[in-house]
Amino acid sequence: MAEVLNQYNEDSIKSLDWREHIRLRPGMYIGKLGDGSSMDDGIYILLKEVIDNCIDEYTMGFGKRVELKIIDGKVTIRDFGRGIPLGKVVDVVSKINTGAKYDSKAFQKSVGLNGVGTKAVNALSSTFRVEAFREGRSKAAEFERGILTNDHKEKDTTENNGTLVTFTPDDTIFKHYHFIHEYVENQIWNYCFLNAGLQINFNGRNFISKNGLLDLLQRKTNPEELRYPIIHLKGNDIELAITHTSDYGEDLYSFVNGQHTTQGGTHQAAFREAYVKVIRDFFKKDYDAADVRQSICAAVSVRVQEPVFESQTKTKLGSQIVWENGPSMKSFVLDFMAKELDNFLHKNPAVADSLKKRIEQSERERKELSGIRKLANERAKKANLHNKKLRDCRIHLNSEPPAKNKEDYQQRQLESTIFITEGDSASGSITKSRNVESQAVFSLRGKPLNCYGLTKKVVYENEEFNLLQHALNIEEGLEGLRYNNIVIATDADVDGMHIRLLIMTFFLQFFPDLVKNGHVYILETPLFRVRNKQKTIYCYTDEERQRAIAELGNKPEITRFKGLGEISPEEFAQFIGDDMRKDPVLLSQDAQIQKLLEYYMGKNTPARQSFIIDNLRVEKDLAEELAEAAAKN
Repeated sequence: MAEVLNQYNEDSIKSLDWREHIRLRPGMYIGKLGDGSSMDDGIYILLKEVIDNCIDEYTMGFGKRVELKIIDGKVTIRDFGRGIPLGKVVDVVSKINTGAKYDSKAFQKSVGLNGVGTKAVNALSSTFRVEAFREGRSKAAEFERGILTNDHKEKDTTENNGTLVTFTPDDTIFKHYHFIHEYVENQIWNYCFLNAGLQINFNGRNFISKNGLLDLLQRKTNPEELRYPIIHLKGNDIELAITHTSDYGEDLYSFVNGQHTTQGGTHQAAFREAYVKVIRDFFKKDYDAADVRQSICAAVSVRVQEPVFESQTKTKLGSQIVWENGPSMKSFVLDFMAKELDNFLHKNPAVADSLKKRIEQSERERKELSGIRKLANERAKKANLHNKKLRDCRIHLNSEPPAKNKEDYQQRQLESTIFITEGDSASGSITKSRNVESQAVFSLRGKPLNCYGLTKKVVYENEEFNLLQHALNIEEGLEGLRYNNIVIATDADVDGMHIRLLIMTFFLQFFPDLVKNGHVYILETPLFRVRNKQKTIYCYTDEERQRAIAELGNKPEITRFKGLGEISPEEFAQFIGDDMRKDPVLLSQDAQIQKLLEYYMGKNTPARQSFIIDNLRVEKDLAEELAEAAAKN
């Protein structure tokens, strides 16, 4: 037997074609898969790869409009650029390392996956169709899971030049996938902000920006909370927008060649360092860097020739230079800011004065906290040695990937998750059924403190908040965040909902960037188990329960789960694995955090009382509705 297992010959060597390799190892090409509940899930990467090609055409001066439709999971994208050369339509979407981006004259600063993007979309779609329109002629090709099924002949057309791509993500790879339109709209706005004048039509709604990153910051901030008008600076291959708000933390948006680098990189680090230096030099004071950057909201966009990224999905820039034989990223950003930002502050003394007051306010707050912060951190370090609240995992978002199998490790980093739960029974079930490689559990002792309206002092005074802050590693900002997904897992009863609100209040009050950057979720667990001797169906809604009863028939056994602790670890493993359902905590673009918290977590206002009375429903009401529906059937 051992002899058979140890055989190593010609039959042991397998050569996969391009589509087989992409389908076998999708993480190498698009990061994690997911079901669409996270903004970095694979279906949004597929969308991005096709749109990136449209943007490249726009930046080359061809086609000012892109049309996008997403209906029932099917995506249609039409640009009005030059169109793929007709003789290369099949090759461009089905042969690795085929594309114009290898010709630096045609695409100096492109954003796509350099010969891989549309091939990955093709291979990972159940159906994929591409059609090019070029000088009165068109050519189309159709594929299923990367296999060519129909190679149409060229024909005459009256269509304007451009390319039309239609695809449906493969639901055997992206299980239970669904597009969240808020995520898609956020992607679209980023494209528009970075390409002023570009028009994108999404399901009939037009998106366009005239002022670039200025529009982005106006959309991301509340004008009433700004300490001074947004500073907007533009130069060759660089654009900046800067302001300060009243929120805690740093809110930074960084982009390279139109790509949103959600994990930052050399350009973001250069901006953070350069901003502090310019401010210190302008005011001739050695301010603490944390005070200068506290409450900053900024966006930085750079154009780089042949950028080097630290992952295939391009979420973190690794380039140290801007263009061949050009300046380092650090000196490029510093030289620009040292001139332009310094000039702006000299010309706008009122803005400079407001900025100075904001920095000095942060300095006072930090000094007030310094004593209690030191004691709290010492307690936290001791607690971390035997921290019973945290059952940690092995892979973290901020870990340094190993040299070997780097792509696989980076994909698992994106899957890193911490469940925040309450009670020994619930945390026990999750702890026993979790994936110890990438899933951690933090247990609450009971209902956390309502911290609405409190200062950050409470984060250090409250042992539970302080330990949670340390578990997440967010005291100094999001750059050290240890988990990509923060999942609140509470019972679906009144107490569970209250705990959920209190945790979200903690994040929104002190670490709003976690929510704004799409890291916070609510865990969905089944409300019912419907089963007979042959089959078990878990139901998340009453509608699913009714369908399960109809499917199983003959009076199946129905169990109502009232708490997470009632679900056995064996069952729980199904609900936090590959098919885990989680709802993202989303903030609308015009949401004003303090007003939102005041409404839901402040004193009982008449407006909230009226809302509760108008929307209150009890189980008896639901039971009566279900009985009526059953009688009609």
